[in-house]
Amino acid sequence: MSKYDLYNILKEGLLNQLEYDFQVDPYQEINYGIQFDVIDSGKKSKVRIYESKKKGITLDLSQVKYEELKAVIYNINSSGTSHKQVSSTNTKTNIPSKGFVSDQIKTPLIGVDESGKGDYFGPLVVAGVYADENLKQQLMLLGVADSKVLTDVKIAKLAEQIKVICQYKMLIFDNEKYNIAYHKIGNLNLLLAAGHAKVIDELVQKTGAEVALSDQFGDEKLIKGCLRETSKHIILEQRPRAEQNVVVAAASILARDAFVKEMGHLEEKYGQSFPKGASNQTIEAGKKFVRQYGKNRLNEVGKLHFKTTDNL
Repeated sequence: MSKYDLYNILKEGLLNQLEYDFQVDPYQEINYGIQFDVIDSGKKSKVRIYESKKKGITLDLSQVKYEELKAVIYNINSSGTSHKQVSSTNTKTNIPSKGFVSDQIKTPLIGVDESGKGDYFGPLVVAGVYADENLKQQLMLLGVADSKVLTDVKIAKLAEQIKVICQYKMLIFDNEKYNIAYHKIGNLNLLLAAGHAKVIDELVQKTGAEVALSDQFGDEKLIKGCLRETSKHIILEQRPRAEQNVVVAAASILARDAFVKEMGHLEEKYGQSFPKGASNQTIEAGKKFVRQYGKNRLNEVGKLHFKTTDNL
């Protein structure tokens, strides 16, 4: 990949962000690289891309003053280029550590993420996506980013596109299955590890991938210990904010889309709304459910080990 390739990837990715109105100016040559302006609602930020034999491609966002724009660019640029860390008196931007095999764009990768673990109502969904170099670039051009920075409408659209171009696997623990599994295992991290491992196992079998990346949610040995013997040879990397990698971001989109759709089915089935998260609104919705259906049926809609259950 050259500095010009990265410019084109960032430009296409920014212009495909439907919830923003980005303008991307043509690039200008500078010493050892190129620079270009990104304009959002009249606010201009300068992005620089350097290229050298020693360091390869380096993305410099030190002139970008808006954290939201930085987050969008970081999510588009999950191709293994290095970043200059940006610090100021008001903000500190955390950048993934260097040296991860999963950050190399040429490395075929399985990305895994989940949705629903912090929500009292609704299922737990674990999703995995496989992408090689070509597919990673396609995902970037689609505007794939961490689902937490996207609207549900954008997530639904991207999920359909991802399913068309990528091999994927989803595992959905509806509430009854979730509660049975949690009762047997007794630990959320172990349950997550088992789900992640199953998704990785199936994608390794389908694709022959030898590298996988997951968000870090507990002891790094947990997922590895749950893998089948036929998958234990893979390089399994785990780190906080793994969703900054475009393949994990794609998995986060599939997981979130499935979670949102399952929540919609629950609301239609039981004739009431189920707030996301675990808040006072959640408690009120739980009390309403108990009044109508009885506390013994909470296992159909909620995660019973949450403290929320004691308040209903």
